[in-house]
Amino acid sequence: MDEFIYLNNLYDCYNELLSDKQKEYFCDYYQNNLTLSEMALNYGISRNAIHRQIKKIAELLEFYESKLCIISKNNKIMDLINSTKNDKLIKEIERIIEG
Repeated sequence: MDEFIYLNNLYDCYNELLSDKQKEYFCDYYQNNLTLSEMALNYGISRNAIHRQIKKIAELLEFYESKLCIISKNNKIMDLINSTKNDKLIKEIERIIEG
């Protein structure tokens, strides 16, 4: 379940970097809960081809996060907001944003 949530968070952040077809595959599999077999029938390709595409999309999303770190930085900011006082929070947020 954690991977499912993680990949959906990555998709929310980086979906504009995917092709339209990749977006369709991702949404069908992770959001519409279609099986690989159902998707293969819908797209007229093999189940294995769908599986490879789903895996490739997940790897791409993880690659984008590894390079851009948007979600990682957002999580750090949220942790700071939830655990520190305002003055310290502002300084730490500036440090994170500056990289």
